[in-house]
Amino acid sequence: MKNVTEIFSENVFNDEVMKSRLPKNVYKNFMNTVTNGDTLDMTTADIVANTIKEWAIEKGATHYTHWFQPLTGSTAEKHDSFIAPAPNGMAIMEFSGKALVKGEPDASSFPSGGLRQTSSARGYTAWDPTSYCFVKEGSLYIPTVFLSYTGETLDKKTPLLRSMDALSRTAVEFLKLFGNEKVTRVTSTVGAEQEYFLIDKKMYDQREDLILTGRTLFGAKPPKGQELDDQYFANLRPRIAAYMADLDEELWKLGIYSKTKHNEVAPAQHEMAPIFTTSNLGTDQNELAMEVMEKVALKHGLVCLLHEKPFEGVNGSGKHNNWSMATNDGQNLLDPGDTPMENLQFLTILCALIKGIDEYADLMRISAASAGNDHRLGADEAPPAIVSMFLGEELDAVLKAIEEDTVFKTETQTFEIGVNALPSFPKDSTDRNRTSPFAFTGNRFEFRMVGSSDNIACPNALLNTIVSEELSQFTEILAPFKGTDGFENEVKKLLKSVLKKHRRIIFNGDGYSLEWIQEAKRRGLPNYPSTVDCMPHYTDEKNMRIFKKFGIYTENELKARTEVLLETYSKTIRIEARTMIEMTRKQLLPATLEYIHCLCEAVAVKKQIGISSFTEEKMAERLSDLADALYDSANNLEIQVNTACEIGDILPQSRYFHDNVLAEMERMRTTSDTIERIMPSSHWPIPDYSQMIYNV
Repeated sequence: MKNVTEIFSENVFNDEVMKSRLPKNVYKNFMNTVTNGDTLDMTTADIVANTIKEWAIEKGATHYTHWFQPLTGSTAEKHDSFIAPAPNGMAIMEFSGKALVKGEPDASSFPSGGLRQTSSARGYTAWDPTSYCFVKEGSLYIPTVFLSYTGETLDKKTPLLRSMDALSRTAVEFLKLFGNEKVTRVTSTVGAEQEYFLIDKKMYDQREDLILTGRTLFGAKPPKGQELDDQYFANLRPRIAAYMADLDEELWKLGIYSKTKHNEVAPAQHEMAPIFTTSNLGTDQNELAMEVMEKVALKHGLVCLLHEKPFEGVNGSGKHNNWSMATNDGQNLLDPGDTPMENLQFLTILCALIKGIDEYADLMRISAASAGNDHRLGADEAPPAIVSMFLGEELDAVLKAIEEDTVFKTETQTFEIGVNALPSFPKDSTDRNRTSPFAFTGNRFEFRMVGSSDNIACPNALLNTIVSEELSQFTEILAPFKGTDGFENEVKKLLKSVLKKHRRIIFNGDGYSLEWIQEAKRRGLPNYPSTVDCMPHYTDEKNMRIFKKFGIYTENELKARTEVLLETYSKTIRIEARTMIEMTRKQLLPATLEYIHCLCEAVAVKKQIGISSFTEEKMAERLSDLADALYDSANNLEIQVNTACEIGDILPQSRYFHDNVLAEMERMRTTSDTIERIMPSSHWPIPDYSQMIYNV
């Protein structure tokens, strides 16, 4: 492999490439569009487009595509070549500013939640100049947003971009209260740690459940799981090390700061962690990283599983969303700082977050809701479905001192929590809490609820919107006192008021404990165990209000997203159930019956020669009973699925899938897994857990 610095971003049309290739005035105009939102005139767009085309052709590109993120949760692309007819019957390569800025993909088959009819095919993609273009597999990729013909958003990115603008506006006004007059833009940042499983492709190809659903619908627990924690941070197996080396190289070429790689706790589970960047670019890069992970795995005879719970009984996979805010003059707003005023600013922002997470805990839960993630939350190092905040003992003690007007003491100093004597905190003043959904980790919050296959645009858009609302409220309260001698006292009064009302969201203990469930109920915190429980709250009046206030969603767009998410939930469970039925009838039951037949033949032979057939008879009897139960369960599950599909309204339908179909699926799995434990591996028709997670 070449030197990392030589290959890094070699396939990205980034700022350095722009500076070197664009005329100075064009580069200046373009950067004004990126940083200030100025309109990009078509003359500038044409020059930029031609420059990008020439650069892309040098990289081997023959096509271009507007790359967008529809409500399917993944990405979409339609490729057009640069080729155009020449008068002499030959071809030329052309690419206009119009083609760069706007595209028109067929939008009829993407989810819309009723915003448009299936017969209405027209949709538009619009270039997002804040995210870099890149070349991959012979095409120029242009990051875009995706809109309907009538202007409604049909993608994940547009709400994120809107929320980033809202956060910047409100945060800039808020910072002026604390003397930060030079700051003109605040950007939310994110680093999404990506967990995943790797298994041998030959094993994968024999598992219809993995192929169709991404998770194992059947599978008895192996004799050894993750009990010894010997997989965690263990020496990388040669095959895995080779995969990770290739993955890093491909990600680096695309400008993705892949920083950390290691084995995770579960067998066959691993993690890649990038360096943080803007939320917009981080979202694009995470979607791209997941695609690259899957393609590189195939080159090594592996399959990368991004489902939140591909294997029952071991850790699921999450996507730890490390969120913060940065100013255009280099400040991290979640860094406590070194001076009293910086510290006061930090504590005020922290209290805004405390208030926001408490008031909009339902939105935080919704942002991590999916059929796959429901299997993961609440166990095996995933946080519970109850949203809470972890601050650590020292920071929590500071907030208690503010709330109670008491003295805060450290090992070396004593501070009066007053106007000019707020303490300075070390970055790592507290341990990390793996059971906390939203944990402060020194200079950022780690939102651990997000599922491994999720698009992080939604959680970051909702988080940005929540913080925008709280900072705007704080600014309105404190603005009359700006620059006065009483400003700091007013801040202290505000913080005391917020803490007294919203301290209930802070929990530094074990989120897995049964005691916490009872304690959370006593505190009045919402508990939404499943997607079906939380999703209807998306359109609650208080949530609708802030989305409208900051222009994130219209009422119709929000209702449409609710419907799409619930419909996706129901379809996911339906596909899983039908896959179980098919596997049972075509693979598991025939194999079981065949082995019962073998046992019965052995019984007959032994009886003929007068040898005891006790074991064979007992095994045949036991398996026969289980086979009958599995047969009945498959029939019952089919009835339940058909009943669910006849329900017209999406919310009752999704509830039926949750309450009835999932319950029957669990009964069927229990029966099948019991059979698997009895059957010899030579007769079981699909690879078992031991073969899959230890054979890499």
